[in-house]
Amino acid sequence: MSHSPTHYQVLLPTGALALTIERSDCPLDDIMGFAARDNAKRGFLFLSKVLGKHWPVRPAAMTAIHARLAAAVPPLAGPVVFIAMAETAIGLGQGVFEAWLRLHPDQPALFLHSSRYRVGDTDIVEFEEAHSHAPRQFLHLPPADAERQLLLTAKALVLVDDEASTGNTFINLAHACRALNPAIGHVHLATITNFMGDDATAALSARCGVPVTLASPVSGHYQFTAGQFSASGAPAQRFDADAERGASGRFGRHGLRRALRAPAALAARLANDIAPDNSVLVLGTGEFMHAPYLLGAALEQLGVNVMVQSSTRSPILTWGAVATRLAFADNYGEGVANYLYNVRRGQYQHVLICHETPANAALRQLAQLLDARLFYFQSETQIDEVS
Repeated sequence: MSHSPTHYQVLLPTGALALTIERSDCPLDDIMGFAARDNAKRGFLFLSKVLGKHWPVRPAAMTAIHARLAAAVPPLAGPVVFIAMAETAIGLGQGVFEAWLRLHPDQPALFLHSSRYRVGDTDIVEFEEAHSHAPRQFLHLPPADAERQLLLTAKALVLVDDEASTGNTFINLAHACRALNPAIGHVHLATITNFMGDDATAALSARCGVPVTLASPVSGHYQFTAGQFSASGAPAQRFDADAERGASGRFGRHGLRRALRAPAALAARLANDIAPDNSVLVLGTGEFMHAPYLLGAALEQLGVNVMVQSSTRSPILTWGAVATRLAFADNYGEGVANYLYNVRRGQYQHVLICHETPANAALRQLAQLLDARLFYFQSETQIDEVS
């Protein structure tokens, strides 16, 4: 554990980043690297190495960060609502929620994740992530009475994201939730890194209007000076409230009061066909992240050499912590480019693509690109391999 400040000066293709680490519970290189966004709003990325998004991660490492963040949640009056931020932190937030449930099995709680896709005709709460390449996102109000009641009677919020840099998105979401439920009296932020700095962190409670706590394994502050880089300007969001994107409400958008079940039978069947020296990539797609992680964790428990990762709509340059970049069509049908980083064709003997949308041309293109198999998750227990 480090408590003495460490300074980094990083020259990116998009500008200059000065980062000071004030506290770290582990070596920084084990947690994150530096990358450059193809984004006019923010030209840098603190790229997590334990998130399972832009970097392949062993399921056990993801499980460990889930448990660490869950253990750091302070005692809270219930019900407690956990919200994971789309798209990057959806899997992280759901993992933290499930780890917290194991510590507090008798406390009423609800998990939701924000989304950029409308599912069904349930009401939505909209908020903005201003620096994002795709800033517009929202929460679905749970259509089921029990889940909706938990949201409307919650006494505390736990908001989960991979990093905190300004706190603005957290504040926007907290205000939206408190407008819906004024009884919320405490907000806790669970992040892998907190780079807001001490003053901004201390100001969160005043900005939110209720006590705010924050826990992260790594904290510090940064300054970014933009360079002359010109972003490509490719659109990352074409939201149509009436469009059906094939996204599911079963895995977190409509609310969950329990942990998802791991696909143990599928893992056992797959493990029988994987040689001991073979490597496996379980690949989630876009916002569909946690169920693939559970499959990866189940395979790992059976002795399989497995990594977990997900595709993303975030455009990042091939520099720094991003060695390779694959671009392909969006399986949700918005017509925006999707990407996969740090994965090469032939790198793994087996690639298992997990998706919540029906099989379509975009998914088949990705499967062909990676010589992969497709698995359509219609529910926790109904998982069909697409021929």
